Amino acid sequence: MSDSDPDTETGTAGDESNALRTPIVAVLGHVDHGKTTLLDKIRGSTVTEGEAGAITQHIGATAVPLETISEMAGSLVNPDDFDLPGLLYIDTPGHHSFSTLRSRGGALADIAVLVIDVNDGFQPQTLEAVDILKRTQTPFIVAANKVDTVPGWNPNEGEPIQQSIEQQSDRVEGDLNDRLYKIIGQLSDEGFSADMYWRVQNFQKNIGVVPVSAMTAEGVPDLLTVLMGLSQRYMKEEMAIDVQGPGAGTVLEVKDTQGFGTTVDAVLYDGTIRADDEIIVGGLNAPITTEVRALLQPRPLAEIRTEKQFEKVDEVSAAAGVKIAAPDLDDAMAGAPIRVVRNRNKDEVVAEVEKELAEIEVRTEEQGVIVKADTLGSLEAIASTLDESEIPIVRAEVGDVAPRDIRVAETAAEDKHKAILAFSVDILDDAEKLAKQEGVRIFEHDVIYRLIEEYEEHVEAIEQSQQEQVLENITRPARFQILKDHTFRQSDPAVVGVEVRSGTVKRNTNAAKFEDGEFKRVGNLKSIQDEGEDVDELRAGERAAVSIDGPTVGRQIEEGDELWVHLPEKHAKILEQELTEDIPADEREALSMYLEKQRNRDPFWGK
Repeated sequence: MSDSDPDTETGTAGDESNALRTPIVAVLGHVDHGKTTLLDKIRGSTVTEGEAGAITQHIGATAVPLETISEMAGSLVNPDDFDLPGLLYIDTPGHHSFSTLRSRGGALADIAVLVIDVNDGFQPQTLEAVDILKRTQTPFIVAANKVDTVPGWNPNEGEPIQQSIEQQSDRVEGDLNDRLYKIIGQLSDEGFSADMYWRVQNFQKNIGVVPVSAMTAEGVPDLLTVLMGLSQRYMKEEMAIDVQGPGAGTVLEVKDTQGFGTTVDAVLYDGTIRADDEIIVGGLNAPITTEVRALLQPRPLAEIRTEKQFEKVDEVSAAAGVKIAAPDLDDAMAGAPIRVVRNRNKDEVVAEVEKELAEIEVRTEEQGVIVKADTLGSLEAIASTLDESEIPIVRAEVGDVAPRDIRVAETAAEDKHKAILAFSVDILDDAEKLAKQEGVRIFEHDVIYRLIEEYEEHVEAIEQSQQEQVLENITRPARFQILKDHTFRQSDPAVVGVEVRSGTVKRNTNAAKFEDGEFKRVGNLKSIQDEGEDVDELRAGERAAVSIDGPTVGRQIEEGDELWVHLPEKHAKILEQELTEDIPADEREALSMYLEKQRNRDPFWGK
């Protein structure tokens, strides 16, 4: 680094080639549950507690050295007990981006903090974050935030949480415990055993819950202590890196930066990157080979609050966030790997990047929906959820919705696949116009669950409409009886009074009589009249006068006869196999009786 001591900046130990890097911490949780406030409190407190500048602001990350953590945590942390240099918090744009911010196939974060509001408990994005943590097998702790909002809470700025709880009234403590145990129950529903962190004996089997307030910093000492303790105890071996080796990192975001053009914000988790290094970056179509023009970092935290200026540095060592300026980065992808070539074979490094990208390629089918997302992480998270919901994908890409996506979607064989699921991306104006023109539906949301729910509701509406159309065009089952003393005309057509016993009798259907073990068609039911008014249909229990073209009362039909709507075999099969749930119970009864009579004669009828 040009203006800073590399030992302080990266936690490296002198000139040793092997050193322990800073563990990378991701903060996840539902919107408005306090992720940003908590990070701001850690940053603000560390600047206040430690010397100004002891904390280092990286691009997309904040480094908190062990000494500063020790000052904040007081008696909870003895720096002599730790070899690790501190903690590096990633500021992910959203937890979805975190899902495949990866390092060599694993999650980029070594450990995560799941922030949950004690008042709200689990919300859709909480569940989404839990799914991601399960899938990436990232160890995590829960920050049960907003304890200061429990009615009657007496705040104790910056105190360890147990000391603060001791100073609350019994009623407030009981109220807080109710809320915390509700969260512990919700974690249990998701398959995690959890308890207050001070009661957890084995953090590898149980999730520690740390009550905190991002507003008053109560519990923040505990949070930092638990993160340091877990990292030291379980991750020390993984933190050993070759500091001077060629750097390896992950793209957090791709941005336009004034004076530099397209740049990438990245987290470096291994080795070193230098200002003149050749690097390979995962791109939309293929790995990008380019040369670093500049490595940029914000000025110290105290200044960055007022001015967004960067300073150039000569090199950055893991673990750290850095902005990389280089040519040809327009197609770089958030979530993609970055590798420094240096003294290695370039083709081998390209192959390494290709292999890592292949691991997160989404499986596609010949038919399905199109998915567009802001990062590889989002793409993988959506694909996984769609797979669980058995929704096929025809194309999945990082980037905005463009006209070519509409052109692919409009060729879908089924209406339900003429859809694009757009997650945290823009829809280009001409794409929106074309979608309306071609009948392609675009679904937009920044919560994966909601995006998929909205699509499923759309599919349900399509299927419902299709069912209704099929039902409209299919003969419905019914059993009805000619009433005694209700013959109004004997023939041409016969007009008689009937009562429907089960099912639905409609105009223009064929009537049949069951004789000698089979149904015989007796005529066509032309019209239905109820008290002189024409009606389209009669339901079970209703009576009306019907005209039947064909039979003569006293010959083919008699008063008291039971008649049936004559069902074509194909219609009976569709009703039984596809539409049983869509017809009323009395129609199901009429269908069942009709099928039973037909199958006494031919067991395979309508199958």
